[in-house]
Amino acid sequence: MSPLIIDIAILVVLLVLGVPIPFCFAGAVMYLGLATGMDMGQMMAAGFNSLNSITLLAVAAFILAGGLMNVSGIADRLVDFAEALVGRVKGGLGGVCIVSCAIIGAIAGTCSAAVASMGTVLIPKMEQQGYPRGYSTGLIACASVLGQLIPPSLPMVLFGFVLQLSVAACFLSTVGPGIILVVIYIIINRVMVGRMPEIVTKPPIGPQQHLKEIGVATKRGAWALVMPIIILGSIYGGIAIPTEAATVSCVYAIFVGFVIYKGLTKRKLYGTFLSMGITTGVIILMIFFVMILGRLYAFEQIPQKIADGMMGISDNYYAVLFMINLFLILLGMLMDDSSGTLLAAPLLFPIVKEIGVNPYHFAAIIGTNLGLGNVTPPCAPMLYLAARVGNVPFEKVIKPALIFMIFGSIPVVLITTYWPDLALFLPRLVFPDIVGP
Repeated sequence: MSPLIIDIAILVVLLVLGVPIPFCFAGAVMYLGLATGMDMGQMMAAGFNSLNSITLLAVAAFILAGGLMNVSGIADRLVDFAEALVGRVKGGLGGVCIVSCAIIGAIAGTCSAAVASMGTVLIPKMEQQGYPRGYSTGLIACASVLGQLIPPSLPMVLFGFVLQLSVAACFLSTVGPGIILVVIYIIINRVMVGRMPEIVTKPPIGPQQHLKEIGVATKRGAWALVMPIIILGSIYGGIAIPTEAATVSCVYAIFVGFVIYKGLTKRKLYGTFLSMGITTGVIILMIFFVMILGRLYAFEQIPQKIADGMMGISDNYYAVLFMINLFLILLGMLMDDSSGTLLAAPLLFPIVKEIGVNPYHFAAIIGTNLGLGNVTPPCAPMLYLAARVGNVPFEKVIKPALIFMIFGSIPVVLITTYWPDLALFLPRLVFPDIVGP
């Protein structure tokens, strides 16, 4: 049997058994290294060398920024602001959930961060207004995907790092698909909520009172609203690179938490540093083994073999893209968005390059597909995480989640894949010399 097939089988079995992801990749590295007789000393040195990158500092900084948002009170005020805007419309709280997951998940950088932070805040609020707990949990699980589409996004940092592309341009490639997904999800939520008579909303108020309510929420959350502006404004204004912007946002969150909102304490700060440090350590360890595995795959010409295998089935541009979509969705079922990006980017890049796909279009394809994979049964890691956070049986989460996937996520994946301009419009506008025609 081919060493590649055995290696992938080892990786999949370890993932299914629930072994921590870094050790799944470590097992695959150990087997392939022994099977091919590769000098593992050289591979280890190359793995350590790959970690010496300023881009990877952005990973740690964005993770810390997301944690600080939760404990400093910034996340709560962003949610309150969104609720003031649309909370008195039927289904408005569902819309708040979608937009909040997009904002919080984007700044924290991952789907899991959006599920963990927004689930604890919004599920009880939605239940108070009559939303079924299973529906709220399924909505948050699916909306968490927006965290890797709306910039800044941790998977896009890793994608740019692995393929040596502009991280800022990778951020922009997923904005179009992300906005479309937000709009579609809001429409689906409004239709579904219309069939739930048990849902109650705050009584309507006059335009002047509504403006006053928005004004109060804006004033109360002004410092929180500045944080996304600092991150995105500094990156696209050419003031800072993503790593610097993420670092400044951490300092800003600490200042706001201690001085302005006064919700941050030394104990909470220490706990956040500890938990986010552990999360960062896990991701860096995973990157280390994935980079070694990628080198082993390259030496064995595995990406080229996969490309030849796909092209052997069909060399049609649209058919190859369809096969890539299937591969990415299956990959997303098995692992989280960050590890899936690290593995898929170097494996599939030779294929998309051969059929003429722009690298930044490929970034959007990976982002949308792995996001869908994360909530697609049978593995569906984000659905299981949401069910644990919401304390809901999985069977009550799956039905509403499938509706959002079928009518929202899948159409966006297809539109992104077969309409390159959706992904490339903004990157070309801001970085014409980098992105190309």
